[in-house]
Amino acid sequence: MAESETDAVQASAIRKICWRLVPFVGLMFFINFLDRTAIAFAGPNGLTKDLGLTAAQFGFASGIFFIGYIILEIPSNLALHRFGARIWLSRIMITWGIVAAMFTWVSGINQLYWLRFLLGVAEAGFFPGAILFLSQWVPGRHRSTILAIFYLFQPLTIVIGAPAASLLLMAHGAFGLAGWRIMFFGVAVPALLIGILGLFYLVDSPAQAKWLTDAEKKSLIDALAAEHRPDNAHSYAHAGKALVSGRVWMLCLIYFGFVYGLYALAFFLPTIIAGFQTQFGVKFGLFMNGVFTAVPYLPAAIFLFLWSRDSTKRGVRSWHVSVPAVVGGVSVPLALYMHSPAMAILMVTITACAIFGALPSFWAIPSRFLTGAGAAAGIALINTVGNIAGFSAPYITGMVKDWTGAFEPAMFIVGALMILSGVLVTLIAGAIQGSPSEPMSEAAMELSE
Repeated sequence: MAESETDAVQASAIRKICWRLVPFVGLMFFINFLDRTAIAFAGPNGLTKDLGLTAAQFGFASGIFFIGYIILEIPSNLALHRFGARIWLSRIMITWGIVAAMFTWVSGINQLYWLRFLLGVAEAGFFPGAILFLSQWVPGRHRSTILAIFYLFQPLTIVIGAPAASLLLMAHGAFGLAGWRIMFFGVAVPALLIGILGLFYLVDSPAQAKWLTDAEKKSLIDALAAEHRPDNAHSYAHAGKALVSGRVWMLCLIYFGFVYGLYALAFFLPTIIAGFQTQFGVKFGLFMNGVFTAVPYLPAAIFLFLWSRDSTKRGVRSWHVSVPAVVGGVSVPLALYMHSPAMAILMVTITACAIFGALPSFWAIPSRFLTGAGAAAGIALINTVGNIAGFSAPYITGMVKDWTGAFEPAMFIVGALMILSGVLVTLIAGAIQGSPSEPMSEAAMELSE
């Protein structure tokens, strides 16, 4: 088959994957992020008052989710590698849907802590499993595009989910339940339904996809096999080698800074926006609170798409990750020093654009040198360290708020960690240059070890 014909066949296969597979996995991600951050909407709308929570207790309840997630993340990803994504990702969704529904009847702080912990146990491995799964379907040069489409569903979770959560909160009193309890139940049901559907819809590999032609299957399988040749000394196929790689641990630290910013923003933005009413002497209704919370994420989704297109065109460069990190690190504390709600939301929007713009480019990097069990373990390790930030960000943010009586010091911590991530990216810049399909140079390999 001629090279141009091979490219045309592969392009056809990628288009089918973009339409048939990625949106479904993205929908799973949408529900995943909504369920784990639902507490952010419940907090200022009755949960903290009804359960008598301080800011630090609310932050701890938000963050303890990640303890269970962290403990089981690597074993979960190795299980996905063994049993296949169809069964494992669907199992994860069904389990977390059951736990998420139980929040409807939480009656005290200890129950809230335990349910948040169990939700993390149930969800463990979903995100790195989804990244691993999608990376196993497409060659490197298409991977940032696929991951960008997948990642679009995260900011869209807030764009769509925040107003939807507000509508559920407004159903206060229905069935004798507080609005925040109705909201928890409402966001749990889709996880159960999509988890069951996933058992029938997902396919583990291109070879099993009935909606690909034989030529398309062969094109993908051959391209993926060529990227992960056993004679490639820098391709980590074994879990142990990936877990002790200096390059993997550097990526862990970089991802830590991004996730710290992401979850400090996600868990406390509704509370910060509610505080604007006192700060600026304005009054927002419940639905408008949800709308204001969603506002930063729509531009973030658009920026994510455009930034990822550029990284696909040029190949992922270090500045595709470092520039957003620095911009986000500077803008996040500035948001609390603005003199109007509009300017504050603008700064938050810049932060959201920075975080979401960098993440798809970041996740295109590990799959260049991780394969097989090494990919399962390495990607899970990176996400595990990131989720340590997921625990610490809301807890430290709430604790600092309690100590100081203000959010500003906590947001400076967020900004400093994001800027540090940008600095670390420049230190391994050589390992990030070139398109995702190009092998890294020997010098870049040595630099990042």
